[in-house]
Amino acid sequence: MSVLIFIDHSEGQIKKASLEALSYGAAVAAQLGTTAEGIILGTVNTDLATLGKYGIKKIHQAADKALDALDAQVYAKLIADTATQSGATVLVFSNNFNGKAVAPRVAVRLKAGLVTGAVALPDTSNGFVVKKNVFSGKAFGHIGLTSPVKVISLNPNSYAIKEGEGAAEIVTLSVTPPAAKVKVTAATQATGEVPLTEAELVVSGGRGLKGPENWGMIEELAKVLGAATACSRPVADAHWRPHHEHVGQTGIAIAPNLYIAIGISGAIQHLAGVNRSKVIVVINKDPEAPFFKAADYGIVGDAFEVVPKMIEAVKKLKGIA
Repeated sequence: MSVLIFIDHSEGQIKKASLEALSYGAAVAAQLGTTAEGIILGTVNTDLATLGKYGIKKIHQAADKALDALDAQVYAKLIADTATQSGATVLVFSNNFNGKAVAPRVAVRLKAGLVTGAVALPDTSNGFVVKKNVFSGKAFGHIGLTSPVKVISLNPNSYAIKEGEGAAEIVTLSVTPPAAKVKVTAATQATGEVPLTEAELVVSGGRGLKGPENWGMIEELAKVLGAATACSRPVADAHWRPHHEHVGQTGIAIAPNLYIAIGISGAIQHLAGVNRSKVIVVINKDPEAPFFKAADYGIVGDAFEVVPKMIEAVKKLKGIA
């Protein structure tokens, strides 16, 4: 009996969402009175033993470059096999792109109950009940899992990374990856200093910016804050910004600590992708904009007057010339 956590990575680097999953998985293991272990497929530049500070005792690694690119079916088989061999009864994934592709397949292979989008530790006082977002983040559901093996995928930025001390034992998985059914012929990397899916601060713009030529102030505010940039769907559809920056129900769903929406009316489809943000700040010259109803803080004013003042204030606060 143990908790097995999938460690996701990209270009040799462990993803922030994986550190959250490790901390969460270690806490679940502590609740159950067992140990937490990790599994990583592919090669990374990180000293994996140092991940022990997040509470895991052992890491299973298949250091095969053929596994560097995600193939969900191959990953699912290797993870399920490892879970069976190690006696894992709870598996934890991040509910990011890769986790969404792999976790359900693992659950099917293990005949396990699955909860996606978990936002809190399970309640083990009377069974095993997991809290998750439902209805595009408008409410919470509490899902009871009764299967012998349980699979949980954790919403990014919903559980704090917790560091301690310790080193993890590295166990090499001697496996021959099954033949991939998917062949990656090309990859286009998203640009930006901060990956949107892992950003804790996000500055987003809408049609109120009037055109792509005015996007400079969005980027400048994001730069001084150390934030990622995002946009509404009409902006992406008009090709003012690339589609990988589109947040909303039909784009990327995010949950940063701070979301600043500039010139975005706040249609329900957009809110569905950002309403898990811990703090929402809205800047719009229309006092009747729907977004103000969801905002923690609102500024009624012209973005072209407000944003430059915000940039100036942040620079002064940080001592930036």
